[in-house]
Amino acid sequence: MCGRTSCHLPRDALTRACAYRDRQGQQRLPEWRDPDKYCPSYNKSPQSSSPVLLSRLHFEKGSDSSERVIAPMRWGLVPSWFKEDDPSKLQFSTTNCRSDTMMEKRSFKVPLGKGRRCVVLADGFYEWQRCQGISQKQPYFIYFPQIKTEKVSSSTKCIFGKSGSIGVIDSPENWEKVWDNWRLLTMAGIFDCWEPPEGGDLLYSYTIITVDSCKGLNGIHHRMPAILDGEEAVSKWLDFGEVSTQEALKLIHPTENIAFHPVSPVVNNSRNNTPECLAPVNLVVKKELKASGSSQKMLQWLATKSPKKEDPKTPKKEESDVPQWSSQFLQKRPFPTKRSSAGLLERWLKREEEEEEPVAKWPHSQ
Repeated sequence: MCGRTSCHLPRDALTRACAYRDRQGQQRLPEWRDPDKYCPSYNKSPQSSSPVLLSRLHFEKGSDSSERVIAPMRWGLVPSWFKEDDPSKLQFSTTNCRSDTMMEKRSFKVPLGKGRRCVVLADGFYEWQRCQGISQKQPYFIYFPQIKTEKVSSSTKCIFGKSGSIGVIDSPENWEKVWDNWRLLTMAGIFDCWEPPEGGDLLYSYTIITVDSCKGLNGIHHRMPAILDGEEAVSKWLDFGEVSTQEALKLIHPTENIAFHPVSPVVNNSRNNTPECLAPVNLVVKKELKASGSSQKMLQWLATKSPKKEDPKTPKKEESDVPQWSSQFLQKRPFPTKRSSAGLLERWLKREEEEEEPVAKWPHSQ
């Protein structure tokens, strides 16, 4: 099950986080399709628009299928054969598709057979744990373990043109510095293209493939997204021109390379769109604590990357209302200490404190 995600990075930052190498080994950044439709959010729900990676060959015949495009798509696949005039009239849920039955269902089998494979991008996803003796479920934020990397060099910034177009990264020494922050969660998805019966704009939409949960997450929920862990897995899933469906499906399985922490019930309401949605809470004392210095840095980073900061109508939240990042928030998990979510986050936060140069202000779309 996956019914809520976070993807709050501005467009340019999201692009840098998706840097890749094409079939010739050239270092590239994906280009955008319909960039104005992308709306960053800490709390994305089904039927909202989310960014997905897919092969350029889906849009341009004769293109190299290893080249990538980012496109905002509707969450909840609308089959190309759907005959009603309103996607909301679809009588069944297509937010997720189970890996064990997707080849039996026309809605998923047909686009998958056409190579319509995509990678859904997110900071992470939310899941709700059913607690004994308590009616309210406890939400968790689930994401890739994070590691410390180098800062982006100033010379890397020139890859963005005045129009926002993106090209090949021409300086090899800058390649590893293209992105130095949060590692995005990359989830396997299937997309389709629906044309209204009476004519109108094409609607691109997607579903997230789910599998049985890994051992680490089984105590929270019995299902999880099919996560593509690493560049090789992402490349094979996207490159439908070279990788067959049968071969690609071998990538669909649970992964233990995951981290998580409990978050506030504020995320339960999809209208709430603030950094508080992904900040940890202390389940031991059952209350939120005053933000520490390092957590304030984290919150500043989140606010800087979020267009919400630029909205003068949005009231500013008091620091005391936001929980801190701390190892005490996490339950025991079967991961080594080096993969402790809090430990990795603390090192990352410390990096933010030690930075001397201000974060570059990149142009972004609302």
